Amino acid sequence: MTGPVTTTDLRTRLAGLMPGVRSDLEALVRIQSVSADPARLDQVEESARVTAELFAAEGVDVEIVRAFDGAPPAVIGEKKGPEGAPTVLLYAHHDVQPENDHADWDSPPWEPTERDGRLYGRGAADDKAGIITHLAALRAFGDELPVTVRLFIEGEEEVASATLPQLLKKYEDRLRSDVIVIADSGNWDIGVPALTTSLRGLIRVDVELRTLTHAVHSGMWGGLEPDAIMALVRLLDTLWDADGGSAIEGLVSGPAADVDYPEERLRAESGAIPGLSWVGSGPAVERLWTKPAVTVTGFDAPKVDGASNTLSPVARARVTVRIAPGDTGENAVACLQAHLEKNVPWGAELSTKVVDTGEPIAIDATGPAYDAARAAFTEAWDGTPPVDMGVGGSIPFIAEFLESFPAASVLVTGVEDPDTRAHGPNEGLHLAEFEKVLLAEALLLRNLGA
Repeated sequence: MTGPVTTTDLRTRLAGLMPGVRSDLEALVRIQSVSADPARLDQVEESARVTAELFAAEGVDVEIVRAFDGAPPAVIGEKKGPEGAPTVLLYAHHDVQPENDHADWDSPPWEPTERDGRLYGRGAADDKAGIITHLAALRAFGDELPVTVRLFIEGEEEVASATLPQLLKKYEDRLRSDVIVIADSGNWDIGVPALTTSLRGLIRVDVELRTLTHAVHSGMWGGLEPDAIMALVRLLDTLWDADGGSAIEGLVSGPAADVDYPEERLRAESGAIPGLSWVGSGPAVERLWTKPAVTVTGFDAPKVDGASNTLSPVARARVTVRIAPGDTGENAVACLQAHLEKNVPWGAELSTKVVDTGEPIAIDATGPAYDAARAAFTEAWDGTPPVDMGVGGSIPFIAEFLESFPAASVLVTGVEDPDTRAHGPNEGLHLAEFEKVLLAEALLLRNLGA
């Protein structure tokens, strides 16, 4: 390409690149890079190697790096643009969630399969499509890259990015950029793009109650001694108010973006059974994006099969609290701990263990970089402007980027849509929307370069 790069140029170029882009994505999906599974860490290494090779083939000076020996592999690199052009850091991650029970999938999770316009497979969207989005944008420009691109493809996002702070500090000079594009979120709907401007944080705390020194016969002692399951159920019930909203005092709540989330769409996308009532109060987007939410995500107690007629001496639950933008993990842990201590029933012994925390994020999405992004998205989606949306889930590492590079504009984008089913069975990438995402990122780089 010579002269100014037009939108038509980029559309034509990307259309020609799509077969190769699709092939590269499918090859990445076949790599079982489950960072949470020690038995498949060799596959995480393989995905880092293949990712590095893909970008090296596009002229990126790449290196596989680690925070320390034995840490998960990340891919960093750089491809220079014109002298004086902005520097843009492109982030994605190459590790994926476990696939869990293959019987829950309609096609093999590690064999990418197209059905009804979607490409199914673990990581097809989250987040190997994010990697390929960056790759396709570089291919679209070839040697006429309008900005200097720096690359950071992480290998431990799905296990809480434990060594990310060390990586950012160790390679700070090679990652510092004017704009950071984080391709790990989604769009508002099919045909409606979005910029993610807020995300909830989270805390996970294991809560254990003990009422007895050992199990005893339920017939001899039931009705006098409270068993641990009984006590734990009573304690957990205090975490919610009468509407099912959080009853933990001291947690932050706030307003959400003025976005309509229709009832029929909520029911279709949430998987709610017919007749199910919602919990909490206020607009749906506030309950999903800017209010705390309490969930019990695990419970340790005797199994139903083989259970004996005894009073259980100890029971344990994992309590997850999604915390709203403006709150902190430290405050949320303190509030939960105080609530639990106040409400322990019958003198049971309480012990808690913080599993992990992640900070919520609120992004000030104003300024030239955001203007460039909104223009790019509007053009890629044929005149439909992006929605500024919140996300109820958490991407804790974004806080690390904001802290490490406070002068950078952070753009949170992604390939997902409401039916992507990331982390679950039948994760799928909407292929027509994916093509728009590719064009949008290429237009974004062009706009930033201008």
